[in-house]
Amino acid sequence: MIEAPVGYRCPDCMKVNAPPAPTTVAGGALVTTPRVTYALIGINVFLFAIQYAQGVNEVAVEFGMYPVAIAQGGEWWRLFTSAFLHGSFIHIAFNMYVLFFLGPTLERILGHTRFITLYLLAALGGSVASYWFSDIQTVSVGASGAIFGLMGALIVAGRRMRYDIKQVLFLLAVNVAIGFFSPGVDWRAHFGGLVVGAAVAAVMVFPPKRIRIPVQIAGISGFIVILVLFTMLRTNYINDLLAPITQLIV
Repeated sequence: MIEAPVGYRCPDCMKVNAPPAPTTVAGGALVTTPRVTYALIGINVFLFAIQYAQGVNEVAVEFGMYPVAIAQGGEWWRLFTSAFLHGSFIHIAFNMYVLFFLGPTLERILGHTRFITLYLLAALGGSVASYWFSDIQTVSVGASGAIFGLMGALIVAGRRMRYDIKQVLFLLAVNVAIGFFSPGVDWRAHFGGLVVGAAVAAVMVFPPKRIRIPVQIAGISGFIVILVLFTMLRTNYINDLLAPITQLIV
């Protein structure tokens, strides 16, 4: 028996009368500490330390987003590993600052599971956009696709919850400008992550409660299928493009 405000009650009765656990607007459990954000920062910093010790450029070539290696070598995992590598101290410092600035708010809006799902899909979206539109000999790294995805997601979720999103819009505008005017910046990954992050956030925060879970599952599954399809199409294009050269080598 469990002590109640008046007398004692059985455990089953207490469960029946207990109020439902509060959830976020996206249906996730309420977040007090943004552990996923801190874990992502830790993982990125740890991997950059390894990258720096072994050679920043060497590791980038080995694990970065390199279209020829993905298409010809079947190294599709580069689409993910490239999103956890960086090209310099300034590169990782800026990305981790934005992640620290935006991540906790968005994680509290979505919940742990939905936040990490959005982050990884935005990272993949950025990599796929870079894979599709970059020169096939380009090697790129960075969490920028995922970071832009967080910006897009926070703008969408902020509008849903009537937050003041002026700071996020300003940050997005500055980063878009930097992407266009700074040489060596992969603006394709930025826009890919931005679009995917905003779309995933919309699927998570806008559906009404009664159909929220089915819509979220269907939406996220659809995004994954689309990204895989785009990856396959680009792979076929690169292989067809290089087929004459490959035949000469053989």
